[in-house]
Amino acid sequence: MSEPSFVPSGEQVELAYEDQRAVVTGVGAGLRRYSAGGRAVLDGYDAGALCPSGRGQLLAPWPNRIEDGSYEFAGTRYQLALDEPERRNAIHGLVRWAEWSVAERGAERVVLEHTLYPTPGYPFALDLQVEYELGEGGLSVRVEATNIGVEPCPYGAGQHPYLAVEADWVDDVELQVPAATVLESNERGLPVGASPVAAELDFRDARTIGTTVLDHCFTGLDRDSDGRARVRLGETTLWVDGSWPYVMVFTGDPLPDVARRSAAVEPMTCAPNAFRSGDGLIVLEPGETHSGSWGITPQSPRARA
Repeated sequence: MSEPSFVPSGEQVELAYEDQRAVVTGVGAGLRRYSAGGRAVLDGYDAGALCPSGRGQLLAPWPNRIEDGSYEFAGTRYQLALDEPERRNAIHGLVRWAEWSVAERGAERVVLEHTLYPTPGYPFALDLQVEYELGEGGLSVRVEATNIGVEPCPYGAGQHPYLAVEADWVDDVELQVPAATVLESNERGLPVGASPVAAELDFRDARTIGTTVLDHCFTGLDRDSDGRARVRLGETTLWVDGSWPYVMVFTGDPLPDVARRSAAVEPMTCAPNAFRSGDGLIVLEPGETHSGSWGITPQSPRARA
């Protein structure tokens, strides 16, 4: 079947390295597909579809939610659009539906960029850049933001990949999350406290997910000697460098297109609602740049043999 002439996710940038393949989108600079050794590493979506359930989207200048879409910064209160109206929240930033431009392109690497201009709810200016690269160790992603305005600005970032599993459901798949703390959230998905991981939310030692419903933000990440923390779901490992102190794990139970057939593992630089709580919030001074890297290490069928 031929690709549609109009693609809701914009330009499709295809990357290849040995047996790895990835597709990055011009709309939102998201990650639509990723496979290795013929195995789907990501639970992606078709080129002709409007990106469902945030799959692979880049989240900036904040990830997750802001309560009531309102926040105060430097003594001024701002109001964002409530794009999660059923919970009265602003969600997942301002750039996931914006068009990004390709700044650099190669067979296994692409850099996309976007300028976020001031709006009434976020009257700050950012130059944003994201780099995707395939290599020997899998997929690596670097996200960078520079404050090009004349005033300090609040900032956070995240990404929303759903990791595919080699089973009908995530229930039978092993998960390992090297986190000491989990945030407790209310019915609006907003943190109301934090506690040490325990019982069904303690995945420090790998174990099957079972019937546990996950829509939780983990922090207090245990890092390896290279400074990376690694979350493993089945055959796939997602790593984050020190710029990402928080990881959201979501089994997608309320979403018909996900419903425990995959799980989102979401790197985040700050906690949900950080624009109000300040939990992990980054303040960029004029001219200041923040960058962070994360990636996915697949284990292809060939590597397992």
